[in-house]
Amino acid sequence: MEGPASPARAPGALPYYVAFSQLLGLIVVAMTGAWLGMYRGGIAWESALQFNVHPLCMIIGLVFLQGDALLVYRVFRNEAKRTTKVLHGLLHVFAFVIALVGLVAVFEHHRKKGYADLYSLHSWCGILRTKYSMFEPEGVLANVLGLLLATFATVILYILTRADWKRPPPAEEQALSMDFKTLTEGDSPSSQ
Repeated sequence: MEGPASPARAPGALPYYVAFSQLLGLIVVAMTGAWLGMYRGGIAWESALQFNVHPLCMIIGLVFLQGDALLVYRVFRNEAKRTTKVLHGLLHVFAFVIALVGLVAVFEHHRKKGYADLYSLHSWCGILRTKYSMFEPEGVLANVLGLLLATFATVILYILTRADWKRPPPAEEQALSMDFKTLTEGDSPSSQ
């Protein structure tokens, strides 16, 4: 009789890539906060600073938390699948709620100011104003933030696309898939 299966070890480099992604994500969130505090006056809901809630919420929700939700199955490779699914779902819900707050903030700010929604090229593809190309300090910070966002996304995608870093299927799932394969090929599992 076989003993319980030992949990699969995480591939050697995976923890380092995950740690690097988390460091990048936290730097991006901190730089966004610094940018809004140093150059945009901070954030507030009931003032002209309401717009600034938008980029902060988008970075926290749609970048950092969404990236973490995608990594859950790689990071918690040996946890119960149900627990991992719950954590994955909760991170997606938190990301959605925070992003929703950011969207409400920008649309409400536009309504108060009488601006049209989704009117600028920035709204369509995230380009910053022309002054950023003159390397003013705010422009440099914004450009570095953009590079860090791209790097964060690249690291997350790299982690997700490595087949050897996938969560190993539990033994019971492997047995079920073998039985299904046997059934679909015309044999019965009991004849094995």
